[in-house]
Amino acid sequence: MHPHDAQVSVVVIGYDDATHVTDAVRSALAQGGCVREVIAVDDASTDGSPELLDALAVEHPRLRVVRRTVNSGGCGTPRNDGIDAAAAPYVMFLDSDDLLPPGAVDALLMAAVAHGSPLAAGLCVRRELPCGRETPWQPELYERPALVSRPSKRPRLAYDTLCVNKLYRTDFLRKHGIRFPEGRFPYEDFVFGARVLAAGPSVALVPDRVYIWHVRRSARRLSISLDRADIENWKARTEANRQAYEILLGAGEKRLARAARTTFLDRGLRLYARELPLRDTEYRDEWWRLTRAYLSTFDAADLAQASVPGRVVAQVVLAAGRPRDLHRLKELAARPARLTPPYASTRDGTPVWSEDLPQVRLEHLLYRPVRHLPIAVDAELRPRARAGLLRLRLHELYGRVENARPGRVDVEFVRREGGTRVGPSHPAVLRRDADSDGWTAETPVDLAALGTGTWDLSLTLRFDDGTSRATTPRALTGPGQLRRRAVPNPRCGVLLVQPYATHSGALALRVACGVRGAASVLGRRLRRLLHWT
Repeated sequence: MHPHDAQVSVVVIGYDDATHVTDAVRSALAQGGCVREVIAVDDASTDGSPELLDALAVEHPRLRVVRRTVNSGGCGTPRNDGIDAAAAPYVMFLDSDDLLPPGAVDALLMAAVAHGSPLAAGLCVRRELPCGRETPWQPELYERPALVSRPSKRPRLAYDTLCVNKLYRTDFLRKHGIRFPEGRFPYEDFVFGARVLAAGPSVALVPDRVYIWHVRRSARRLSISLDRADIENWKARTEANRQAYEILLGAGEKRLARAARTTFLDRGLRLYARELPLRDTEYRDEWWRLTRAYLSTFDAADLAQASVPGRVVAQVVLAAGRPRDLHRLKELAARPARLTPPYASTRDGTPVWSEDLPQVRLEHLLYRPVRHLPIAVDAELRPRARAGLLRLRLHELYGRVENARPGRVDVEFVRREGGTRVGPSHPAVLRRDADSDGWTAETPVDLAALGTGTWDLSLTLRFDDGTSRATTPRALTGPGQLRRRAVPNPRCGVLLVQPYATHSGALALRVACGVRGAASVLGRRLRRLLHWT
């Protein structure tokens, strides 16, 4: 037997998730001999989940089922039940709608044992369903194997607020009394993670994929991270960040505490700012009031450490007494960031947010490298029988774009389902527009060649000074510009084409080729309307 065998308890928590919980448990059992036990904590489900788990436990003696008689209202209490029940030297957490990829537990365990570390962490991948598109979570932390002797030596550890892509020494958690907040406490992992880092463990990092986080935007019951339409979700997020900051600051970990605030600005603030135009007036007013109150506790150094978009969004909120410039903020909060007109400046030429908010200064735009500038490109797609026409307009930005001398733009369509990239055969030439302060380009798009699916647009601006900037185009939303069209096509008979704006304002495209493609699109729409998972 391998000396690392049977060293880990995997705690799987779930509530009314009979559709997915057995897959999650099986992915934990499939990790092999390194897993001593899988503890499935059912949070008083009423959908048949307990019976499914009991049947699975008969088949797999390593599975233990813990039944709660009263629903806790959150994720923290059942995870604490799992910590209490764990009999192995190490413990790991898994949500009922996610998966552990093969070899995940072994990779974390080997690193923890080799370095004698009470904490090991690896790469989590967000997988969008049903399209299957994957996005790595905080990949900069997990580029290569590493041992961090103390978390304060790598403050970026505070950016990874997940608790599920990590392996913990069980006696380390118990010795330091590290537990999750009890009851209904959204973003409980923010607080748990801060408590772990505040205890000062060494941390073993591995580049392996150790967790698959499933994102189901059409699910009947959205996960906490997706259920953001209620202002209570934002209250919970700010409160969790506040507690994490105070825990780290109270432990004397000032650099980690500041990093916790940085991740709030770079992730939470930008994410919710992108969605503000979707909310009603009551939500916006309350969000603005709550956010201003919380940001007023930040000092200049907290803001300075954040990314430029996060910092500027925070400065606008602090400077304005009521919600304003929501669509501009949405574009700036996008990834990549886009700063749209108007481009105001002071008398001495210093860029500012607007003429009536000159205290929000943007002087960094004068010296920031072109590849990082929030350059804005507007886009409009006009479907036609043989080929669509993509029109682009590049905006000037305080003279920086002109100084770099725009030459061309490479356009790629990225398939949402699987990431296939398709581009026009020739780059589009950027030409100065005599009627505006900017440049324009046009390129034909063979829509039939794209095929049925959802497509995002990716642009690479090429400048004559040798620099480039990757970005996404902003969808123009004037009358008729995002209208669904059916156009004849010699290759597939008929094309259904719908340009649309994503939540961040970028242009995307839905295409359906022929009768079969149209039926596929209508079927997906029906499933979304019925909230099928």
